Amino acid sequence: MSLLQGQVALVTGASRGIGAAVAERCAAEGARVVRVSRTLRSNRRGNLHDLACDLTDWDQVSRLTSVVLDQYGPPDIVVSNAGAFLLRRLEATQAEELDHQLAVNLRASFAVAKGFLPAMREAGRGSFITVGSVADHVGFPENAAYAASKFGLRGLHETLLQEYRGTGVRLSLVSPGPTDTPVWDPFDPDRREGFTPRAGMLHAEDVAEAILFVATRPPRVHIDWLRLGPLQR
Repeated sequence: MSLLQGQVALVTGASRGIGAAVAERCAAEGARVVRVSRTLRSNRRGNLHDLACDLTDWDQVSRLTSVVLDQYGPPDIVVSNAGAFLLRRLEATQAEELDHQLAVNLRASFAVAKGFLPAMREAGRGSFITVGSVADHVGFPENAAYAASKFGLRGLHETLLQEYRGTGVRLSLVSPGPTDTPVWDPFDPDRREGFTPRAGMLHAEDVAEAILFVATRPPRVHIDWLRLGPLQR
């Protein structure tokens, strides 16, 4: 039997990269998958339901929550993955760039959690998985705005972990190291000293497999934090 047969999985940032890989993996395991992204066109085909939503817009997240809960009830799995990436030294980082990192990487995840976790708690079940980064617990140069948002995201996870303890809802943070996705296209890590070359990075499918592992543990097992990275050679 497929691992997620009959379950509903909602994945944000599902149009590319890690989110797209997670959605594909969940669908392959039998889940009905709600793929959420600002750039997707709302559509339904087979066991995939695409919903367009700008997660930095509270009203749009509210409408998204209503649609999903009305049609599916509380999701069995929520993967809060939508994110933005920036490499910029402090002196060169503009205020609007910091605001954007906080909006996409932190406030959007807060909104998704606020939208779905109460219903999941009422149902007494489900996995809420937040996708962080190695930069949610390690400092790197040129990461001031990005790390501020990701450390904040980790703080949000740790707080919700305590608030939802004993409710039957499992909250997990998955923190991948460098992963070869389109977010690197503007920065060309192959030409930056000290950066992992793209050929040596994790693949999006590697992270998706780790997320699936977290989501499919027996109900008695809770993985609150999982870190993964490329093998150092």
